Amino acid sequence: MENIFNPQSVALIGATDRRGSVGFGIAKNLLFGKSQRKIFFVNPSKKKILNQKTVASILDIKQKIDLAVIAVPSRFVKGVILECVQANVGSCIIISSGFAELSKEGAILQKEIAELLRENNIPLVGPNCLGVINPTAKLNASFAPETPKPGAIAFLSQSGALIDSIIDKSLLENFGFSLVVSYGNEAGLCLNDFLKIASVDENTKVIAIYLEEIKNGQEFIKIASEVTKRKPITILKGGKTKIGKKAVQSHTASLAGDEKIYSAAFKKANIIEVETIEDLFLTSQVLSIYSKNKNGWPLSNAPHSDADWLAQTPAGNEAGWAILTNGGAVGVITADWCSRFCVKMANIPKAVFEEIEQSKKINLSFTRNNPLDIIGDASSEGYSVALRALLKQEKIKGVIFCQTLQTMTNPIENAKIIIEAQNQFKDKPILALFLGGKITQKGVEFLKKNQCVVFTEPRDIALMASIVSNF
Repeated sequence: MENIFNPQSVALIGATDRRGSVGFGIAKNLLFGKSQRKIFFVNPSKKKILNQKTVASILDIKQKIDLAVIAVPSRFVKGVILECVQANVGSCIIISSGFAELSKEGAILQKEIAELLRENNIPLVGPNCLGVINPTAKLNASFAPETPKPGAIAFLSQSGALIDSIIDKSLLENFGFSLVVSYGNEAGLCLNDFLKIASVDENTKVIAIYLEEIKNGQEFIKIASEVTKRKPITILKGGKTKIGKKAVQSHTASLAGDEKIYSAAFKKANIIEVETIEDLFLTSQVLSIYSKNKNGWPLSNAPHSDADWLAQTPAGNEAGWAILTNGGAVGVITADWCSRFCVKMANIPKAVFEEIEQSKKINLSFTRNNPLDIIGDASSEGYSVALRALLKQEKIKGVIFCQTLQTMTNPIENAKIIIEAQNQFKDKPILALFLGGKITQKGVEFLKKNQCVVFTEPRDIALMASIVSNF
């Protein structure tokens, strides 16, 4: 798979200097990694593209090509593939659309091309895909508008457009990816293959998947069951409704299948099934930071959806979570969601309350309960005292840190307190809920720059606490 994810030479067939085109986007992205590998542009009508000389055919390139990226109209793809076979390329990505997702004729053409490559032992990604990205190796063999930062999440998606939007979101929210794969119609390599690759990739800690169909369900369950013993997998399944299933078929030539069958398969493989795009990446980000369980999900506790979480029973005598807040209502709402998601709440020891009283940094009207409400006039210094007092307790698994914006609230200082405490208490997760907008944003940005996931909804933070509790 080095030929695909870390090639030493790449040829783009269909390179162009026409701005706004797929060929231009891929050419620009490939040049991002020109210090890592040799890049060749193939276009018989142009002498130069982006100040780089072109060749008329891949057969004009004198050295072996590890990866051929094909972005020409579908009617020309078979001829290009024949040249790639003659050139003995190491692998192919077919970006072009107009195959099985479009018509029966397209399906026949797709099958012919796939068989041709298979007969010559050339791995194929696509067709009808965005491409692949390996940020660590500075490889962006896609027409995504930007290159994401290196990170710990491998994102495997049947949709290329979704990848584009997620990359844009990741740059704003400061999280990165180990691998990004748009696998499209799966005429060659399929989701199962990429799942195996991500499972052994040393930079990947969590695997996030968007899918509409699994071509070989039994093999997927077998592979995923082994992968989740080492790395968590989160999945968002598209095409669950009647209308969604119809849309799936025109999108990637897939049959969406029955949602209950898929959910049962995910449960069997200990995969976390989520319901929203937001949850897919909140879950992945949190687990990339806090996942420590090397033995996977206990089968009895594997989370799959909100409904499954609601049906779980909290563990008996294990350590529990503490909610720390400066706003009573937020503490109550968060506690309600924790109860719904069966997050075990801690009985806060009296020693915590005594330490807070002795510090003289917190209004003595604070609530001596869980949630621990240090009320609206809480200073950053007071937050620090309470947070550390909680984290020192053996029976407290982690802290949900809730901040509402009051006149005396300092979001940046509170963010610094969270980072400092997390560095000191590395084995106890601190999940941050910062409610607000313009003023609060400064603290949110500080946390994100320091690789801390920030939440803006009590429901989201409670769900993540329930997931982290299993690791």
